Amino acid sequence: MERETYFGRGGWTWYTGSSSWYYKAGIEYILGLKIENGVLRLEPCIPKEWDEYRIRYEYKSSVYNINVKNVSKSDINEVKEFFVNGEKIEEKKIKLIDNGRIYEIEVVL
Repeated sequence: MERETYFGRGGWTWYTGSSSWYYKAGIEYILGLKIENGVLRLEPCIPKEWDEYRIRYEYKSSVYNINVKNVSKSDINEVKEFFVNGEKIEEKKIKLIDNGRIYEIEVVL
């Protein structure tokens, strides 16, 4: 009878600590979405076979639609161009703003 009391509890690590590491690995280290001190930048580490991917990131009342295009198809994922609403950004990062607007970000590798 005592054995049934703990039945099924071994899976809780997948719902707690492990899942946050999978999220962090996928979003930050593979897709490369980095948010630090209110600044958004991308440092992807994706397979060269990927053509592109998209991320929708919500910052308070603003929405950032991010489209990453893997034009170079290289083993080295270097951000070559960074556009915000069609305007090329040389710094390749942007300050997040809470103004209720939608931002279209295009990143070219």
